[in-house]
Amino acid sequence: MQVLQVQLAVQADPAEVGRARRWVRSRLLNHGVDPDAPIAETVVLVVSELVTNAVVHTGCPAVLRLCFPLGDLQGAAPDASPGGAGHGGVREAATVGPLRVEVADASQVAPAPRHAGADVDATNGRGLELVELLCDRWGWYPDGTGKRVWCEISPDARPADPLAAVDWVALARP
Repeated sequence: MQVLQVQLAVQADPAEVGRARRWVRSRLLNHGVDPDAPIAETVVLVVSELVTNAVVHTGCPAVLRLCFPLGDLQGAAPDASPGGAGHGGVREAATVGPLRVEVADASQVAPAPRHAGADVDATNGRGLELVELLCDRWGWYPDGTGKRVWCEISPDARPADPLAAVDWVALARP
């Protein structure tokens, strides 16, 4: 299977999270993904959570990588439609598997899901829970002097509003 990998260096600044979201939206659009498709919304949310964790909890720069699995480009026809995903003749490959998101940072500390509890107004503590809910798989492994957190999102991803399905009472129990 062929894979297209693109990556972005992210500085240790919370403002970089917004830049990472914009970058991901543009990469998805360049890959032919409708920006309103459930997978696009899900990928942007997951990237936001993982990059936030990397820059806020480690205080270190990070590298965001998207890995697009590709179909056979040999049979792909150019898309010359105005405003089409191919943007005037650029070939578009079919996605044949899950999109992989990776965030590498210089911290060796393992990511640990935290629970925000019953406080529905809490602004943190749900990032890895969201990743777990939205992704088919996720994990991490040591990478050089730091770690790499990864997740995979299938093309038929659930919409990025998993909070409606969360049992807040169960989460609040000790």
